[in-house]
Amino acid sequence: MDLKSGYPFWAVRNGLMQAFPQLERDLHCDVLVIGGGITGALIADHLGQHGHDVVVVEQRDIGWGSTAASTALLQYEIDTPMQVLARRYGLDHALLAYRACAEAIGQLRQLARQVGKVDFQPADSLYYASRTRDLSGLIDEYELRRKHGFAVHWRDAAGVHADHGFNAPGAILSDLAARMDPYRMTYRLLARLQRQGGQVFDRTRITALEATTRQVHARSSDGMRIRCKHLVMAAGYASQHWLDSRVARNRSSYAFVTDPLTEEALGPLRTTMLWETAHPYLYLRSTADNRLLVGGEDDALDVPARRDARVDTKARTLAGKVGKLFPQLPLTPAFAWAGTFAETPDGLPFFGPHRQWGPRVHFAMAYGGNGITYSMTGAGIVRAAIEKRPHPLKALFSFARLD
Repeated sequence: MDLKSGYPFWAVRNGLMQAFPQLERDLHCDVLVIGGGITGALIADHLGQHGHDVVVVEQRDIGWGSTAASTALLQYEIDTPMQVLARRYGLDHALLAYRACAEAIGQLRQLARQVGKVDFQPADSLYYASRTRDLSGLIDEYELRRKHGFAVHWRDAAGVHADHGFNAPGAILSDLAARMDPYRMTYRLLARLQRQGGQVFDRTRITALEATTRQVHARSSDGMRIRCKHLVMAAGYASQHWLDSRVARNRSSYAFVTDPLTEEALGPLRTTMLWETAHPYLYLRSTADNRLLVGGEDDALDVPARRDARVDTKARTLAGKVGKLFPQLPLTPAFAWAGTFAETPDGLPFFGPHRQWGPRVHFAMAYGGNGITYSMTGAGIVRAAIEKRPHPLKALFSFARLD
């Protein structure tokens, strides 16, 4: 799959950080992870740190799929509001999902400290009402989160303007959010895995799988074979190619980043990321070198050539929207890009086996706006399944909820 268009900032900024070899021999291991993006890296590292012999294969260069196009807003707030999840699955399950994402931010902070140099920074998150008619639902969402112990604060229209410098009918301010460079995190995690005895191969495409009751056999396009006890399919949006039935809808999202701005120009945006109630939603966050990263304008395109042609127009549209909020900001896009992402009907991910492949093939589909926090949580779910232990999110984040 061609998963991105334009010039994704992380890849341009970092370049090819480390070369990994192509697979040229047969192998066997405890766990084979297919996918060398941020999801595969988080899961492979977690398994490797807990004693599993892990091999990672990626069909492109490491981090060069959707990870290079990620905007890496790390939030516990799921695209589906807590009150909507509660109506669909019950309050206990909604709380479980939201609290898991909150815990994942702390886990990512700890991981960033361990591997270093991934531009991890804590931030606030401001979820604002795009229109007056969104206000009552947003207040209900605030009250529900506050009641159940989440660190949230209400901002009325005057508070939004005074504290954040733009106009909105109201907003939820959350203390718990963060930002990082997902491309660097991917490389540094896989480099650590390799140093500690794991094996990482890029430019290696898996074309065939065979799962038995005891093991899984994978074959590459070059005829190399990997025999493993368990396989984790963490190939991002390409993972759906391995399922007979579609479980999510692929879409395109667009983003741009500015040249570095002064701290005075960024103002509250230096430490607070913004997103809105409209769908698709506009979102903004700063980078470690004081650029402004803007994303949104999602559409239903899943045709790379048509997506490519829209990047510049979408970037101008995004700049226009931000300009209405912050007329004083210089918003010339330095780099603009688009990427494929997937949406599930309920905004939740899928982690675990699918009946088509049996219990030894684990899918890691961290779909939606919380892809990285979902992946951090999913690493624990996958490890628990491999080690035959229970996990509180096993059912909610599994394919069973489609039945």
